[in-house]
Amino acid sequence: MDPLPVTSRLVLPADELEVSFARAGGPGGQNVNKVESKVVLRFSVRESRALSEGQRHLLLQRLSARLTGEGELVLHASSHRERARNLDDARERLAELLRAALAPTKTRRKTRPTRGSVRKRLDTKRRRGEVKRDRRKDYE
Repeated sequence: MDPLPVTSRLVLPADELEVSFARAGGPGGQNVNKVESKVVLRFSVRESRALSEGQRHLLLQRLSARLTGEGELVLHASSHRERARNLDDARERLAELLRAALAPTKTRRKTRPTRGSVRKRLDTKRRRGEVKRDRRKDYE
């Protein structure tokens, strides 16, 4: 298996990707009972030598819901009938997941509402209050 390029600076070595195959469910007739076309791809975030310490920490934090107790990311691919296509699909999904998790987050910049939006909000509140006030009966 080839190394997996994730970004221009990050390439996962082939020996860090563990691939196994299983019989997939779904359509396929008798063939589905004898061909192992489902791909199970495992990548250990905790033990990877390709990741820097900062990248490892970021991935462990951002992908915590998807990781096993041992810090492994497990992907299943069985949407295609061919093993090779499922393997390519799993590898691409892994790369996309890692790219998204390693992408820097945008910092929120404080903004103030425009004068027009404040005026509009207060006018709407005033009108609503007038409607409610006009609905009331005077019991005096």
